[in-house]
Amino acid sequence: MARLRRRLTVSAAVTPLLLAALTACGYGSAADDTDDGSAQPAAGSGEVLSTEEVSIGYFANITHATAVVGLADDGLIRQELGGTAAATQIFNAGPSAIEAINSGDVDLTFVGPNPAINGYAQSGGQNLRIVSGAASGGASLVVNPDEVSGLDDLAGKTFATPQLGNTQDVALLSYLAERGLEVDPVDGSGDATVLRIPNAEIPAAFESGDIDGAWVPEPTAATLLDRGAETLLDEGELWENGQYVVTHLVASQSFLEEHPDVVEAVVRGVVRTNAWLNEHPDEAKTTFNAEIAALPGGSELPAEVLDPAFEHVEFLNDPLAPTLKVSAEHTVESGLLEAVDLTGIYDLSILNTVLKQENLPEITNDAGLGVQ
Repeated sequence: MARLRRRLTVSAAVTPLLLAALTACGYGSAADDTDDGSAQPAAGSGEVLSTEEVSIGYFANITHATAVVGLADDGLIRQELGGTAAATQIFNAGPSAIEAINSGDVDLTFVGPNPAINGYAQSGGQNLRIVSGAASGGASLVVNPDEVSGLDDLAGKTFATPQLGNTQDVALLSYLAERGLEVDPVDGSGDATVLRIPNAEIPAAFESGDIDGAWVPEPTAATLLDRGAETLLDEGELWENGQYVVTHLVASQSFLEEHPDVVEAVVRGVVRTNAWLNEHPDEAKTTFNAEIAALPGGSELPAEVLDPAFEHVEFLNDPLAPTLKVSAEHTVESGLLEAVDLTGIYDLSILNTVLKQENLPEITNDAGLGVQ
């Protein structure tokens, strides 16, 4: 997959393609993909910032452990918000979270690169900014070894991704195309079949034989491995140094403009949570598991799933902008968007202010996509 390893230039023209089809197929449908685990706003102690409440979205995934742990009752993100209450909303996948940003239902959300790209393109660069990194890695193509013998045995097989247009969906479409397999980007039919199934439902689809494999984030990948799947491809193998953005923090542009102090508090909480996750991995896993179990219908992950899944994810503050730039090319090549102008998608000024205060290196590479 050589194109992953070269620098790519993103065109300056913004012309979204297939948006009506994406909407018709459920792309960005928050009603269908929002969990029941949304929480009422809860304020900590301390001074109220420039607004009494902020709404933050995230996924109940290990790739979003920064949010899961940081937004716990005593989490570092909540601590940094002081007397400003934080309401949370949980999504299955990124397109739903981006729709919530667009509609004003959330002010900030943790999300993957491709939904952020799509949302930015659809709004003509008017709806969001990426303000911090959160995680790298944690995605794999895992398969039933009785049905898929290797990377040359993908034709005619059925694979799942969490949602049409989400980061893993685009990665799978791109990889299949790289191997010469044509798949309709909207309905998923073609030389291989791509089914869009919520993360929570993918293990059952695997066990029933409805799918032969899935390109999914953690802990879904580790859950499938525990049920007999094998890793056919770790996505990190496709990227230089094995690093690629899987989760970053985006803010509504209007909220960022009106409440930069609140965004700074959240970003500081992200930076401090990432440091804690890296310094206390065992305690981090315990805390993550407890938070997931506390969600409606939730349950703790067994060690055989939790441990390898956590090892598969790297928590970091750098949003890895060059890898998003490549992901944008993949979105175009997959047929989900035409050429995308991403100039201005990043505003790392608050992140760099926080990093300087924390005596950490500033992030200087925004791939030329920062605000002008």
